[in-house]
Amino acid sequence: MENDQQSDGSNLNLIRGYLTYLRVEKGLRPLTCEAYQRDLLQCAEFLEKTNGFLASAKHEDLAGFVAHLQAHQVEARSRARKLSCLRGLYRWLLLDKRIAYDPTIHLETPAGWKVLPKSLSEAEVVTMIDQTGHGAAGSRTEECTPQSLRDRAMLELLYGGGVRVSELVELAVEDISLQQGQMLVRGKGDKERIVPLGQPAIEALTEYLEHGRASLMRKANVREVFLSQRGHPLTRQTVWTMVKQVNHRASPHMLRHSCATHMVEHGADLRTVQTLLGHADIATTQIYTHLALGRLKAVHRAHHPRGAGHIPLKPTEGLNGAPARGFELKPR
Repeated sequence: MENDQQSDGSNLNLIRGYLTYLRVEKGLRPLTCEAYQRDLLQCAEFLEKTNGFLASAKHEDLAGFVAHLQAHQVEARSRARKLSCLRGLYRWLLLDKRIAYDPTIHLETPAGWKVLPKSLSEAEVVTMIDQTGHGAAGSRTEECTPQSLRDRAMLELLYGGGVRVSELVELAVEDISLQQGQMLVRGKGDKERIVPLGQPAIEALTEYLEHGRASLMRKANVREVFLSQRGHPLTRQTVWTMVKQVNHRASPHMLRHSCATHMVEHGADLRTVQTLLGHADIATTQIYTHLALGRLKAVHRAHHPRGAGHIPLKPTEGLNGAPARGFELKPR
């Protein structure tokens, strides 16, 4: 019993210290830290069954944890996420010189199917926006409620800017520059990026800020752009509910995926999409690679000598009608 209490206290203290490091030094957001905490507590609970400690766990202990997850039919992607969390913990312990070696170093990451993100068609997005605010033809701003102006502006930013729902609800008034057509977004790890605003988004934001937000404010000095009927900053759940009410099969994250999907389909390169979405690693953006295959095939057909649409070359004539070594484009 004494060993159990010691193990529990040691594991909990270790987890608290690591989460503090993630929040203070790495700048991770509270929701991310909560997810890490759940994964670490699950591993700690598994180790405690044999009076184990996270700080003294060996390779076989952690391999047993991964096998335990698989035996309980935890999906490969979830197992890979939990293992990634453990790798981060042990890298921190190594840097802090509290362990001599990393017990996760030879653990194989579970391979999972790459799930392509779901997206809406362009027509579906237009329909959603037209159902809020003054998007419908013939409607006027004065006929719209503050909530409808707010909802339209949020849809424009979720789709037009590809922002995360957490970035949307934390957006402050001073972060928006309508004159320059851009906004400052704080993403994962408090990393800042500039997101350009299209004309529809600028118009929707202008109308909401001028005709809607003031009606929702209940007290001064509220920084957040999007407010509830009671004047409080919106929650992620409220935004999720709003999107579902407009289109039952949509979600804020699906609008973000739709933004990236439609950009790639219209010829945007993956580096540009990575910058817009705020992906730290290009590998995350490469889930959209399959969408660019159509454009790649078209370029190949137009420019490769063996492409179906390639303009063939013919040899030029040399002296006495003999073929020369040079080539010229065959006229269309």
